[in-house]
Amino acid sequence: GCQYLIAGARANVGMKAGRYMFETRILEVLPLPDAAGFGRKGAPASKAMMSVGFSTAGSPLVLGDSEEHVFFDTDGGFCVGKTRKPVCRKFFRDQTVGVLLNLDAKSENNNTISLFIDGVRACQPQALPEGLQGKTLFPHLAFRNVKVLTNWGPEPIKALPFKCRMLGAAADADAIKAKAPEGKDGKYEVVLPVGFPDEGTFEWLDSFLEQNPQYVELSDRKIIKWAASSGMFSSKGWGGSIDKPAFNYGMPGMDDNSIRRIINSMAGLMPRNYVVMEVRQNLCEADRKEILKRFSAPCFKKVAHVVMGEPKADYKKVQHEKILKEKQAKSDAAWRAAKADKKRKKDTEKKAKQFAELRKKMEEEKKKKAEEAKKKNEEAAAKKVAEAEKKKAEAAEKKKEGEEKKEGEEKKEEEKKDEENKEDEKK
Repeated sequence: GCQYLIAGARANVGMKAGRYMFETRILEVLPLPDAAGFGRKGAPASKAMMSVGFSTAGSPLVLGDSEEHVFFDTDGGFCVGKTRKPVCRKFFRDQTVGVLLNLDAKSENNNTISLFIDGVRACQPQALPEGLQGKTLFPHLAFRNVKVLTNWGPEPIKALPFKCRMLGAAADADAIKAKAPEGKDGKYEVVLPVGFPDEGTFEWLDSFLEQNPQYVELSDRKIIKWAASSGMFSSKGWGGSIDKPAFNYGMPGMDDNSIRRIINSMAGLMPRNYVVMEVRQNLCEADRKEILKRFSAPCFKKVAHVVMGEPKADYKKVQHEKILKEKQAKSDAAWRAAKADKKRKKDTEKKAKQFAELRKKMEEEKKKKAEEAKKKNEEAAAKKVAEAEKKKAEAAEKKKEGEEKKEGEEKKEEEKKDEENKEDEKK
């Protein structure tokens, strides 16, 4: 199941000033069968990936889980937390990727981060967000299903067009070395909280981890958070309880709890301060003994922390603030919903009024046009009748004139004949 999860690693030397770079290279992309489930609903989109950038100390190890992350990904994106924008071409296996962080106050590109691929600038310097300016930033890698090489110097694998020192050769005044978590008196604590289910055990754990960030949580809840940070979600919905949630990913290696078994087998080999959050198992003596067998190394000190009885005042205060915050959030959400609903109704009424006015205007225009068309038709008909009557009168006049003319000609003809007859009689 580890092929689905993103691994993260942060350097222990951070930058607070100056201009330095480090390099990475993907040496190998691990082969995976198509049946692994990548690209399916609820599964990560890509089998292999790498992100490279900087982060603050103590921020989450999976890049993109915090606003205190700034990085480039293999698809050519520049990311600040979960905000991403494309800035350059993709980079692949066997290409040397250089990340340059400029914190030099005298430089015109101060507070920027740049990416170089095989010694060639891949994008313009990208500005650091205001929230990261002035903070110590540590080189950070996140990757899945690849083998990665990192180069800290003193010489780069691929030289840049200009001189830039590697982070491994940084001046002491420009760098800070973070201290590795150490156990008290050389001992690392393995804390087993003992409490009743649904009686605030996980709330106590959240408060404990906030006050003691050097402890690592071992629980199914943490595995699910890790899977979510790696781009996975359940396509079938969650089941079970907070202590033992159901792994309903529908993918081999996740639903069979193999990741839990791997983590349990590896945790005892790595000296760390752990909190083993198993509510049911921690209540049973036999189960507690089985858990503690995994931490048999002499560097571990086993501690049972009883989470029962009357809580302390500081815990009550935190929980009261949390409850108040949740109530306030619900109240704010209800107020925003009511405001949005009121605005929606107002907008609907406004649109309905506008539509009614528009409809009335259209009807008036239509009526006006109909009246104008009717008047025009009537005028045209009257004009046509007048023209017809005029033509009729003109025709009658012409006919009358023709008849009168004919009568006059006939009369003249008769008079001519009469004169001719008179002349004949005289002869």
